[in-house]
Amino acid sequence: MSRDHVQSAERPAREAGPSSHPAEAPFLELLARGAAVDAYEEPVLRARAAAEPAARIAALEHAKLLALRVRSELEGRRRREAELSALFETAHDLAGLRDLDAVLPAIVQRARSLLGTDVAYLSLHDPARGDTYMRVTEGSVAARFQQLRLGMGEGLGGLVAQTARPYVTDDYFRDGRFQHTTTIDAGVQDEGLVAILGVPLMLGPQVIGVLFAADRRARVFEREQIALLGSFAALAAAAIDTANLLTETRSALAGLERANEIIKDRSAVIERASDIHDRLAELVLRGGGVHDVAAAVAEVLDGTVEFTESAGTPAPALEASRAEGHAVRHGKDWIAAVTAGGELLGALVLRGHPDLDPVDQRTLERAAMVTSLLLLARRSAAEAEQRVRGELLDDLLDARDRDPRLLRERATRLHADLDATHVVLAARLDGPAADADQEAAARRRLWSAASHLAATRHGLAAARDGGTVLLLPLVRGDTVTDLARRTARHLGTAVHEAVTVGASAAVDGLAARPDGVAAAYVEARRCLDALRLLGRTGDGAAADDFGFLGLLLAGDRDIAGFVDRTVGQVVAYDERRGTDLLHTLDAYFACGMSPARTKDELHVHVNTVAQRLERVGRLLGDDWQSPARVLEIQLALRLHRLSAA
Repeated sequence: MSRDHVQSAERPAREAGPSSHPAEAPFLELLARGAAVDAYEEPVLRARAAAEPAARIAALEHAKLLALRVRSELEGRRRREAELSALFETAHDLAGLRDLDAVLPAIVQRARSLLGTDVAYLSLHDPARGDTYMRVTEGSVAARFQQLRLGMGEGLGGLVAQTARPYVTDDYFRDGRFQHTTTIDAGVQDEGLVAILGVPLMLGPQVIGVLFAADRRARVFEREQIALLGSFAALAAAAIDTANLLTETRSALAGLERANEIIKDRSAVIERASDIHDRLAELVLRGGGVHDVAAAVAEVLDGTVEFTESAGTPAPALEASRAEGHAVRHGKDWIAAVTAGGELLGALVLRGHPDLDPVDQRTLERAAMVTSLLLLARRSAAEAEQRVRGELLDDLLDARDRDPRLLRERATRLHADLDATHVVLAARLDGPAADADQEAAARRRLWSAASHLAATRHGLAAARDGGTVLLLPLVRGDTVTDLARRTARHLGTAVHEAVTVGASAAVDGLAARPDGVAAAYVEARRCLDALRLLGRTGDGAAADDFGFLGLLLAGDRDIAGFVDRTVGQVVAYDERRGTDLLHTLDAYFACGMSPARTKDELHVHVNTVAQRLERVGRLLGDDWQSPARVLEIQLALRLHRLSAA
């Protein structure tokens, strides 16, 4: 693409006539006041109605697309911030729990607000009658619905309570997975509900109730919304459990008034529990980490508490804690599983405390729950950053007309410098996969490991073509080959499988020339294909490592690139100086590399031949007459002649 064409493509975004306003102005105003999506069409429609120049309308269209993208990104971030804020606020309410009747309505109200549903409600299990009853409703208008009782297996809620699993229905009355009863269907019909999502409230393996979100129209609930409602259900269950614990504690204190020593002991335990609740709440609010939680619990319980990965924890005790939902004793230690939505994230281990008070045991369990919330928040933030890094690299690979200034600003926010020297690396797994699911899981692990490496190296990573592509800076003193091999070892260790990495040559000025990333990626892919054809799986190499062999092994042969890398310096020198070093090289090789016969062929003095060959040596390097280099140079000269012809 010529410079004039590029400038003409960019002109609509910044030119709109001598008397017009900048194209971005109306959309910035819409962004500032949080206008609806439909409002972004108005400036373009007004311009068309006023028969404004085509350049002005094109500039408005371009600015509209950018503004809509910014609006979508801002809405996504506000939504994620609102979800995390609501979870943290609810966790804070739980830490300072005094009135269950105040906390449960707040949880239901926040769930309804964040999921954007018409109604949200919570039912609790009644052990005496063996069914569940409505405890809290938000947005409900039907009295009969608010007084419903659901037997086990009856209605959607009864199915959730019976199976202890989340269930969602797009159309309640057409769903045959659960038992319909006249009473329940009448209540649901009075309320006008159509789409319903229900998640269980769990205390260990026991279902104590169900949390619902429902709409009066057909709706498909996304996986993230189901997980979010599950998090609120976990907090609601914890609130109920905490309230029950406080009730039990008060009853115990009332029954032990005559025993001063026991009262003092119970008071000390309760004080420790209150202290750890306050500390955990403070940790959540100020963004503490899992090791901060372990340190706080260790100080209160006067012991050693560690957060361990699942692989480093005794499996039987960990599985027992996960199944029961409580801390379990293992020798002289106590183990509390850290779980979220059925996923095992690790464990909190209290060392050397065989005789643990039940309240302290609950304290350890609550610390495990707070740890899971912190891990989920950290994972959510990391995944968001990985997606943003991948989107930027996708734009560099796919879009040739991106604004360099915007690309540079986006990279700066990710601590990446597009003006530095970079290398594009193509990585692919080479281990055998048993089935498609295992292969997909392995690719996700590779992408996750590559994203982590890119974040730590101030680079970018994205999933592409069944593998992963990375854009990493090349530090001073490092070589492209060393970077490729180091990356292959790092990723292979991270995913526990062989990872092959092909690297491009170093590229500069990516913000000004984003199309250079796509060209470098093609070169890295060719290098990756060459490695795999040579059987060097699990290794890393750069394109320059293969020379002309890369042409023979690659499916898409880059003839011009090979010629430029091999004799491009000589070609450029001849073009600048008007010399004929290429012809001298041709004659030199044709005469068996004999300067004496070459001077006869060229009809010049032998000293002239020597001077020209010395100049060639300075351009191509001292080893240009080695057997391997001679073969590549002769091939490049032949290809250059053929392409010129």
